[in-house]
Amino acid sequence: MSSPIVLSLNNVSKSFPSGERVLEVLKSSSFKAESGQSIAIVGPSGSGKTTLLGICAGLDTPTSGKVVLNGSTLNDLSEDERAEIRNQQVGFVFQNFQLLPTLTALENVMVPLELRGETQAEDAAIELLGKVGLAERVHHYPVQLSGGEQQRVAIARAFINRPKVLFADEPTGNLDSDTSHSIVDLLFDLNRDAGTTLILVTHDRELARMTDQVLRIENGVVTVER
Repeated sequence: MSSPIVLSLNNVSKSFPSGERVLEVLKSSSFKAESGQSIAIVGPSGSGKTTLLGICAGLDTPTSGKVVLNGSTLNDLSEDERAEIRNQQVGFVFQNFQLLPTLTALENVMVPLELRGETQAEDAAIELLGKVGLAERVHHYPVQLSGGEQQRVAIARAFINRPKVLFADEPTGNLDSDTSHSIVDLLFDLNRDAGTTLILVTHDRELARMTDQVLRIENGVVTVER
C-alpha cells in the first residue's frame, strides 16, 4: 500500500525575462513525493535545481502548472498564505547554514516555534540540540561553533516545527568529507524518526544514492533517474 502524496508538481514551468528573450528554467515538469520518502535532485550547475526546490517549497511561484503541498494548492495562495504554510509544514536546511548571528544555538532553534506563538519552545529546542549532539553548546553563538556544529543547529531548527517536508539545498556543500558524512547520517536518522519527506539538492552522488528516488534536471526538464 502506497503512502499518501505530500507534494505534487503537475506540468510546472518557470520562465524569467533575460534581456530581450525569455529564459525557461523549468519545462513542463511533474513528479510526486510520498510521505516519508527521500528524494535527491541532481543536475549540472545552473540547471535549475534551486529554482525547482524554491517552487516546491512555495518560496517561488511557477509560470504555469500546479504545485500541491500537503493538500494546499500553492498557486492559489497569497504570499502571506504561502508563508503560513511554510511556517507550519516545511523545514529548510541550507548550504550556508543561515543562522542568526546575534542569537545563541538555543535561540536559533527556538525561532520557528516562537513565530508560531507556541509555548515550550525552549524545552523542545534543548531536546533537539541534544539529539544532534550539541547539548553542551546550547548557549554558544554561531561564530563560536564549527561549520559542522552550525549545520547541526540548522538541522535542529528545521525539525523543531515537525515539518511534513524538509527541503535541503546542498546541506553538505560547505563541509569537509568527514563532517559531511556525520551530517548526512544525522539528517537521515532524524528524518526517519520523524517520518518527514526529505527533498534535497546535491552534487554529491554518494548522498543521492542514499535516497529513495533521484530526479535529474537538465535543460529545464525533470526526469526520474532512479
